[in-house]
Amino acid sequence: MALVDTHCHLDFNAFDRDRLEVLLRAQQAGLTRIVNPGIDRENCQTILRLCERYSELFCAVGIHPSSAFTWNHQTLGDLRLLSQDPKVVAIGEIGLDFYRDRTPKELQLRIFREQLELAGELGLPVIVHSRQAESEVVDILSEWVSHRMNGSSPPGVLHSYSGDESIAQRAIAKGFYIGITGPVTFRNAIQLQHLVITLPLTSLLIETDAPFLTPHPHRGKRNEPAYVHLVAEKIAELKNQPLEQVSEITTMNAERLFQWS
Repeated sequence: MALVDTHCHLDFNAFDRDRLEVLLRAQQAGLTRIVNPGIDRENCQTILRLCERYSELFCAVGIHPSSAFTWNHQTLGDLRLLSQDPKVVAIGEIGLDFYRDRTPKELQLRIFREQLELAGELGLPVIVHSRQAESEVVDILSEWVSHRMNGSSPPGVLHSYSGDESIAQRAIAKGFYIGITGPVTFRNAIQLQHLVITLPLTSLLIETDAPFLTPHPHRGKRNEPAYVHLVAEKIAELKNQPLEQVSEITTMNAERLFQWS
């Protein structure tokens, strides 16, 4: 049974003491691929170095909305250059974050649109971060998809989705996947669990967002890629489908989106 963690921050210092052991546990749990998105330029370079060392690691390059102040006139060109590495499978994580409010909305909107245009130019999908900005994000993505050159391939994923069903359905209608993370295992996550029941499995990806969003029964501890199986198991339970089928379909979804080489 093969699994994929489509969003994990293995480069973060939470893994500095035991990164190799974490990867070994991931392999033992059946993971064949892990995608590590970037949050700023320096971080993207670190991730690429990690990908060179570990064959199962792939990455995305991009500027997170909370890192928007790091953007300058060279950033877009730097991302374009970094994206030439064969381990880069997406632009991300990019998007809007109106919850933390660490950077001005106008700046977030501008660099989100510029990175979307870069993804379109390069024919890469996007990994999209959205907090308290779901409607704005899907409006922008819908406009982008309408004139995206590589319209035959999936355009991206709404990472760790926590919005309502109507927004998710709008995104799916435009070809986007919906990323499901550890909170789906929480007892009080009624809205998210209902969303998983409602949405087609062919539109879901499974993620950890490690070291964050640790699923039950490890909640409160550091998350890691091996725990993605807990997300898959909860989806199987909610949808009353065999775990093997959930694993197979979500892994195929990831392959379609990221076009592994």
